[in-house]
Amino acid sequence: MASGFFALLDDISMLMDDVATLSKVAGKKTAGILGDDLAVNAEKASGFMASREIPVLWAITKGSFLNKLIILPLAFLLSAFVPEAIHIILLLGGLYLAYEGAEKIYAYFFHRTPKKKIEKVEKLTKEEALSKEKEKVKSAIVTDFILSVEIIIIALGTVEKESLLNQIMVVSIIALLATVGVYGIVALIVRMDEFGVKLININEEEDSFSDKVGKFLVQALPKVIKSLTVIGTIALLLVSGGIFAHNIHFLHDLLPSVPSFITEFIIGLIVGLLMLPIVNLATAILKKLKSNRSE
Repeated sequence: MASGFFALLDDISMLMDDVATLSKVAGKKTAGILGDDLAVNAEKASGFMASREIPVLWAITKGSFLNKLIILPLAFLLSAFVPEAIHIILLLGGLYLAYEGAEKIYAYFFHRTPKKKIEKVEKLTKEEALSKEKEKVKSAIVTDFILSVEIIIIALGTVEKESLLNQIMVVSIIALLATVGVYGIVALIVRMDEFGVKLININEEEDSFSDKVGKFLVQALPKVIKSLTVIGTIALLLVSGGIFAHNIHFLHDLLPSVPSFITEFIIGLIVGLLMLPIVNLATAILKKLKSNRSE
């Protein structure tokens, strides 16, 4: 009886070791897209009144958990019964990520808003402000859903040859970390300026150590969000390029003498630039069809 109990403990220990190792590999594979998820949500969760930042972030976090609860069972069912669909979804997601990365670069160079033009901020009523807040939360949850699909599918792709139990445990851990980790860091980022103000007001001394740290945090917030946007854009192209390089043999051996991350970035950028006119044309056609119907 005792030997059976210890054998069970040994099996559980081996299982957890396997899960920890596989989770580490899956975490590395999804790190790039997690960076983009962080950048996108830090941007979407900022710009509110200080009293509304945490409630807004909590609403987005709850939506993210709901997204994972919807996506995870579907992903496991596809993996068990239609494994080929995982690769198709992965490649489609790669196209989307490549387009997103290329579109951000295109918008930066060709659709930048001149700094001199400052629009007048319209005063909103409480109802209008709440309505805009709900729209922004909804947009953030939709974006999270798309990114969550990619995170879960990429994580599932790294353990597709493992047992179903290992797949469920590893992918669930990555999904949980994606929500708790990303939104935990976002919460720290969006509250950085408020914490800085508190440090500035902690005493009446001028140019004290707390003042210097507080001013640094206040001034650093917009720069942190901008840098995360840049890092996220690069991550999008690297992740999308990696998806194509690892799932299409020809692309994997395209530039054997060049470091893999450079090859993946180039592939992601090229695919994204090819997708730009296609998506723009499709969007223009859809808009025209909608306008014709409304007339």
